[in-house]
Amino acid sequence: MADEAKAAGNAAFAAGNFSDAIRHFSDAINLSPTNHVLYSNRSAAYASLNNFSDALADAKKTVEIKPDWSKGYSRLGSAFIGLRDYVSAIEAYKKGLEIDPTNEGLKSGLSDAEKAASTRPGFDPTRPGSSPFGDAFGPEMWAKLTADPSTRAYMQQPDFVNMMRELQKNPNNLNLYLKDPRFMQSLGVLLNIKLSTRGNEDKEMFEAQSERKRPAEEEQVNVKEKKREAEPMQEEVEVSEEKEARERKAKAQKEKEAGNVAYKKKDFENAIKCYSEAVELDDTDISFLTNRAAVYLEMGKFEECIKDCDKAVERGRELRSDFKMVAKALTRKGTALVKMAKCSRDYEPAIETFQKALTEHRNPDTLKKLNDAEKAKKDLEQQEYFDPKIADEEREKGNEFFKQQKYPEAIKQYTESLRRNPKDHKAYSNRAACYTKLGALPEGLKDAEKCIELDPTFAKGYTRKGAAQFLMKDYDKALETYEAGLKHDPHNQELLDGVKRCVGQINKASRGDLTPEELKERQAKAMQDPEIQNILQDPVMRQVLVDLQENPKASQEHMKNPLVMNKIQKLISSGIVQIK
Repeated sequence: MADEAKAAGNAAFAAGNFSDAIRHFSDAINLSPTNHVLYSNRSAAYASLNNFSDALADAKKTVEIKPDWSKGYSRLGSAFIGLRDYVSAIEAYKKGLEIDPTNEGLKSGLSDAEKAASTRPGFDPTRPGSSPFGDAFGPEMWAKLTADPSTRAYMQQPDFVNMMRELQKNPNNLNLYLKDPRFMQSLGVLLNIKLSTRGNEDKEMFEAQSERKRPAEEEQVNVKEKKREAEPMQEEVEVSEEKEARERKAKAQKEKEAGNVAYKKKDFENAIKCYSEAVELDDTDISFLTNRAAVYLEMGKFEECIKDCDKAVERGRELRSDFKMVAKALTRKGTALVKMAKCSRDYEPAIETFQKALTEHRNPDTLKKLNDAEKAKKDLEQQEYFDPKIADEEREKGNEFFKQQKYPEAIKQYTESLRRNPKDHKAYSNRAACYTKLGALPEGLKDAEKCIELDPTFAKGYTRKGAAQFLMKDYDKALETYEAGLKHDPHNQELLDGVKRCVGQINKASRGDLTPEELKERQAKAMQDPEIQNILQDPVMRQVLVDLQENPKASQEHMKNPLVMNKIQKLISSGIVQIK
């Protein structure tokens, strides 16, 4: 069934077996070609194997089938990014956000696409929204500014940091900051060129005027003295800034340690205070945010936990933090979403978040949380769908189709009945009869066994099981099933007739009345039976078989043993041993 193939695909995807996942999702699509979720899942599996062309085709099919489903546009954007078509990716994410403006996954994808578009090679200055300085404000901008002594101090100035972040988002706005000497200095560092600022021009003009007022020799001496005075001062400032930065980091670590101690003591308010102070002192360590998120999670403040996790993921990507830390933030967010879930649909964003975490880092704990969330979602779906009254109505519809010999239609109704009430043994019995009529004997046998499991006293369950086994030519097993049913209903005519048919077939082999073709078929089937294989491999039985041929007196003694006699009878019924 499509649901079973989908579940197998989800399990393979979670385990990292993407090729198997694609195969299972393809099987599910063949059974349910209009299910948009299946195309979405297969698109994700293709993308995981870097097969972005097929991922794009499935994403387009998802959107075609379900244009109002935001996740389809997320798949579409992801495939376009993989194909480096960033403009199309941006359009896809924006369409998704029109449907679900608060979707964090779409927001994050849009941000990634815009950054990639602004820093891609082969820049086209005629394209609206582009900037010739896009590469300068790429992901490596912060590292360059921090490494250069002339711009390092600016990193401690909030207004400067905000200015540079704005330029990362839209480099076209740089003309707004041309009068700021800090920006001009930073732009020179990022472009690896020397730019003159207004301050430099004023200095040159002042020196030119001074030359006209003083002798050249005196000017040269003064310039050298000023240079000697300025150099140690600049060095001193740089050392002071580095020292201050180290001190702030050290203080932040101490606050984190204090927060950890408070967290272990369940002193959550103080833990929050310490972690918040650490975040203020040093915003380059996202562990402060993930730790604070853990406290909010313990306190039941799930919205605050999710906000901190989102901040940690966003900042972690800006800083190119360890992928394990980003995965931890996503896992923590998923846990909070699970805690907030009230219905089956609420588990969908949690499951998606756990899957994202696993793409960052395959952590066993995250995988377990994903599996638990999927199981909880499935259980809730069953509970929400459970309705015994509707189940009985669907079963009656199935009975009408059965009477009309429309067995596929009857199976569909019985299946819907079981979705509404999975404990209805009658629906399993009726569906088993349909499968048997259609020759789907393994499926019929499985349903009959489920029927007996739910109600061991229900005679119909035994007749369904015995009929399937009889048609599969497992006459001994069918006989055992009919006899087991007679223990609960000794006068049941169907069971009695079943026993008679089985005995007739078994005796037919005992009398040697089987045709050569029937004998060959029965022997081949018997050799696949584990019970027959065990009998033939038993040293005692092998000796018994030898005595039957060579030592009639010894064989008569063997026949007095009921266990041996029973095993010989099975070999005779299977055609392995023939009595002449």
